[in-house]
Amino acid sequence: MMLSRTTGQTLKTEIENIHQSITDILTTPIGSRIMRREYGSKIPELIDQPMNDVLILQLYSAIYTPLLKWENRISIDQIHIYELQSGLLSLGLDAVYLPTNQNINLQIPLRMGAA
Repeated sequence: MMLSRTTGQTLKTEIENIHQSITDILTTPIGSRIMRREYGSKIPELIDQPMNDVLILQLYSAIYTPLLKWENRISIDQIHIYELQSGLLSLGLDAVYLPTNQNINLQIPLRMGAA
């Protein structure tokens, strides 16, 4: 049984669980988990910086690398990054759900910091 971390309700699909897992991985600062110091991403360090080409490249790396390591149920085809406002980043992932080879598209808002 998979539970929503925000509502406590049962998640209906594995895709919803993957969405929740990706959000957790990307919003957890590296080093903040006591028993898993390597878990998380560098996105919390990057999200409040001014949006420019260098930052976008760093964000792609900060998304792809931890998802490759920690979320083995998908294979990422493409990453889309959208800035909505300061402290809020919207992420689009085109991926393949590996157990069924199903193409999926996930839209993931990442809220960080004091925003």
